Amino acid sequence: MVSSDGSWNPLRKLLGFGFWVQGFRCFPWMAVNFFLKDRLNVDPSTLQILQNSANLPMVGKPLYGVVSDAVYIGGQHRIPYIAIGVFLQAVSWLAIALLPPSFMSIFIITLFLLLGNLGASIVEVANDALVAESGKQSTTSSRKSQSSSSGELQSFVWMSVSIGGVLGNLLGGIAIDRFSPQFMFLAFGLLLLIQLFATLTIREKSLNLPKSSSNAGIRKQLLELSMTLQKPEIAYSIAWFAASFAVIPILTGTMFFYQTQHLKLDSSVLGISKVFGQAGLLLWSATYNGKLKSIPPRKLMSAVQGTMAVFMLSDVLFVNGTYLKMGIPNSVYVVVISGLLEVLFQFKVLPFSVLIAQLCPRGCEGSLMAFVMSAIALASIVSGYLGVALASYVGVTGDDFSGLPRAIIIQAGCTLLPLLFSSWIHDETKPPRQQQKNKKKN
Repeated sequence: MVSSDGSWNPLRKLLGFGFWVQGFRCFPWMAVNFFLKDRLNVDPSTLQILQNSANLPMVGKPLYGVVSDAVYIGGQHRIPYIAIGVFLQAVSWLAIALLPPSFMSIFIITLFLLLGNLGASIVEVANDALVAESGKQSTTSSRKSQSSSSGELQSFVWMSVSIGGVLGNLLGGIAIDRFSPQFMFLAFGLLLLIQLFATLTIREKSLNLPKSSSNAGIRKQLLELSMTLQKPEIAYSIAWFAASFAVIPILTGTMFFYQTQHLKLDSSVLGISKVFGQAGLLLWSATYNGKLKSIPPRKLMSAVQGTMAVFMLSDVLFVNGTYLKMGIPNSVYVVVISGLLEVLFQFKVLPFSVLIAQLCPRGCEGSLMAFVMSAIALASIVSGYLGVALASYVGVTGDDFSGLPRAIIIQAGCTLLPLLFSSWIHDETKPPRQQQKNKKKN
């Protein structure tokens, strides 16, 4: 990844800046939450429905991956798609920033958020494919060294996302008290224009990626993706991973209103909370690359899932006022524990991405990684809708949070369910039954 003169190669520059901007997307989204709550006067359920519905373009990632794998533009099949995605995002955020407030409605802002997330999903697909491809550069190296290289780049891009998230949340928490949401949208739109121009200066040949046949055809690429997904080690791992998100009813909209409306916490506290969480994610990325890569993915992801449930149960004591009686201010709890809980969901993505990159056959990187991200997006949307249903079931509203402890207990119980079928996660230390039978025959 580093050239002989000690400088970073174009691939690492492209991915580093691209994933940093991806992490910095929390900056305008913090403004979106307050814009919807304060300007459009939405309730907690509507806020959460809008948050999750805006992610619908993410479900189409397999299509974007197949197209980027199969259709080359000007002899390139990653850089052009990154540029297209960045352009769509810039158009979306600049439009929200520059249109008069009187023109804005829930319907209009939802359309622009959908357009922005469409662009973001296209960029993420191309970037994820580049990461997966780079892990297969050396065809003569051992599988172990390939795994180490892939894990190193995965950790690097995750650190880039985390740094962008830290800065985005820190600046967002400060800016939301000093500037209008439209100003924050405008600032991010201008940043996207910088990313667009920077991307257009890079040629794909300079990335030193493995050679592959161009214009393979979308139909052929879909067939290859279908065959890849029929492999048990891939299919079962993805099924577990998606289910581990989908079965948890997320209460993000409810907790946002609880912290801002009920506890009257300052927006800067929420910003610092997210900064603390992103710092934890950054530390996790560095720790994974240095200490945790050798741990089997099944064991590591199961541990993360269990830890999430413990943190959720801690929220029950927070909502009941137990920590406040112990002398721990609400703001301190929100910054430390709530900040970590928000990013704990992402901790298992890193080892899973490394696992899938290792299992992915060459030529299908974009399609498979896009399918994985699509599965996560769909699972997250289902999780968000379940959260709305759960909040309604326990009677939580924008003014009544008496049922929130009960909702959190149910949420924690659902978080433990995926541990019952964690054997679906592929574990290289335990070969499949068929391989074991073949060994016995030999």
